[in-house]
Amino acid sequence: MTARVGVVTFPGTLDDRDTQRAVRIAGLEAVPLWHRDKDLKQVDAVVLPGGFSYGDYLRAGAISRFSPVMESVIEQAKAGMPVLGICNGFQVLTETHLLPGAMLRNNHLHFICRDQKLRVENADTAWTADYRAGQQISVPLKNIDGRYVADERTLDELEAEGRVVFRYLDGNPNGSLRDIAGITNAAGNVVGLMPHPEHAVEPLIGTGRTDGLGFFTSLLKKLVNS
Repeated sequence: MTARVGVVTFPGTLDDRDTQRAVRIAGLEAVPLWHRDKDLKQVDAVVLPGGFSYGDYLRAGAISRFSPVMESVIEQAKAGMPVLGICNGFQVLTETHLLPGAMLRNNHLHFICRDQKLRVENADTAWTADYRAGQQISVPLKNIDGRYVADERTLDELEAEGRVVFRYLDGNPNGSLRDIAGITNAAGNVVGLMPHPEHAVEPLIGTGRTDGLGFFTSLLKKLVNS
């Protein structure tokens, strides 16, 4: 039986269809989840995709955090279900406190859209096992509220516990502290990052490479071996 991955759609989500396609390319079943439904439809994992949910009013991800579907996502994430937050999804994960820190406006105050080189710092999470620590990958980046911040104590804890999953290379695109592009929770089942791996899963589109496919094949292996 194929593992099922829920992809949540909020009002203003942009990349749910791209994420569903990436899930299918990796050999998983993509299951659309609507923000107003608490029922996760017996999925094995959840992706919160990119976009501008609720128009980023109040603060990016602040309103989505209270969507009915998030009650179930939070509960299941705390029970060990793999959850990936991409861009706006990462913002939602910080708002729910499934991941520490916050996302602020880019330090240059402009929207940025470019291919971004990253270094894999942690290859032991549910979403990164198909990479190796130190590996360099390139995936698209597009955001205006992508600057990751946290207090020094939290940053030191993330570093000490190996919870920084990705770091920006060849220039910090948004002013994120310590060049952090993505982090994980202590258990390694919840990962958030600002770049978009779902846009780098087949040669025809995105970067022209498949560097992002490893997120989804990592999950496949995790679920198959569970």
